[in-house]
Amino acid sequence: MTSGHKNLHKYGFNTNNKVYIIAEIGLNHGGDIEVAKKMIDSAVRAGVDAVKFQTYITEKRVEKDSPVFDIIKKCELPFEAFKELQEYSKNTGVDFFSTPFDEESVDYLESIDTGMYKVASFDAVNQKLLKKVADTGKPVVLSVGMADINEISQAYEILLKGTDKITLLHCVSAYPTKEEDANLAAIYMLKDSFDCLIGQSDHTSDIKVPLYAVAAGAQVIEKHYKIDEAMDCVDAPVSITEEQMKYFVKQVRNLENIMGKGTLGISKAEVGTVPYRRKI
Repeated sequence: MTSGHKNLHKYGFNTNNKVYIIAEIGLNHGGDIEVAKKMIDSAVRAGVDAVKFQTYITEKRVEKDSPVFDIIKKCELPFEAFKELQEYSKNTGVDFFSTPFDEESVDYLESIDTGMYKVASFDAVNQKLLKKVADTGKPVVLSVGMADINEISQAYEILLKGTDKITLLHCVSAYPTKEEDANLAAIYMLKDSFDCLIGQSDHTSDIKVPLYAVAAGAQVIEKHYKIDEAMDCVDAPVSITEEQMKYFVKQVRNLENIMGKGTLGISKAEVGTVPYRRKI
């Protein structure tokens, strides 16, 4: 967020802001497209830049004997639902994209001309899926939870063969993440190591950590989302409400102003103090 912050447009983000805020609806619709639409409406009211979903075939995502198979199956939306949700998002004025978990999902999202892809931390080491996504040539956002610097570098190089519009999100894959485990210093490491956009995918249960992430230079923030506390949804422990998101967006925009442009010299605010400078 200094004068060296990157232009979000160059990385495929449709915003004039310095920070792009994503409401991760993910699985919280519970497999009900009407609930998904209500969540989009809610996210728009909160002022986010984008809503994100997850596109997958359950049998290709987890084994049938997995303890989460039934939950993920229940939350699975048919492919055609994503075209409807994409159009619905466009009509409400918010960006739409999704996380594909298999090659068929990438093919479908390509068929509806999705503008951007998200790759989950679980697939940061899935070279086959990374190559499939890279081959689309579209902007890619990759969460790097659990990945070490060598694994991130390998993923980055694969993506770079298809697109230079790459965003890496620092992420701690613990649900929920305790504040003391947030490891926000990793944002500095990523910024020093990769010539791309850096952000954070947050799994804490509040908004303090992602606000600190913005202050540390994160320009894309992904936060799991629910309409309110009464909402019964899969990712409730790591999701924030419309009220919380609205306050978060307001604080981020305020922080953008506070951080300024990072220029040095006599600022407009300092003009009246100039006569008191002492040169000896």
